[in-house]
Amino acid sequence: MTSKIFYSTKFILVANFLVSVMLLSAGGLLSLSDRYSLFDFNQELYGELVSNIKITMAYVAMTEMVICAYCFFSKKTQTFVLVGFFLILMVGSVYFYGQINDVEMDENLYLFFLYTGVSHILFGVMSNLKQDLY
Repeated sequence: MTSKIFYSTKFILVANFLVSVMLLSAGGLLSLSDRYSLFDFNQELYGELVSNIKITMAYVAMTEMVICAYCFFSKKTQTFVLVGFFLILMVGSVYFYGQINDVEMDENLYLFFLYTGVSHILFGVMSNLKQDLY
């Protein structure tokens, strides 16, 4: 019974993690497009700063893809705990960026980074547990 619960939980965490990776990659890259972006980057509100935000989101997406490739090829998936921690720190960074530049940031950005960060942490912890149980 315990192993069924473990494997069910593992399946849910892996599926959730894969969704968060796709969301982070797609969300970051689609931010470059005004038409397909998941976030509201109001050109009038942000002015010249909108390009900085879009490029930063694209860099986050590209970095995510490189980190995922490294972690899976090196079989060091526990590294995602650290990646998740830094994604959660992005919540504060986005808030700080908005305060410093006196612009209102899209509320979805906070949830976006919180969700992806927690998903990465849970996946990294689960990969550590998997090694300990065998």
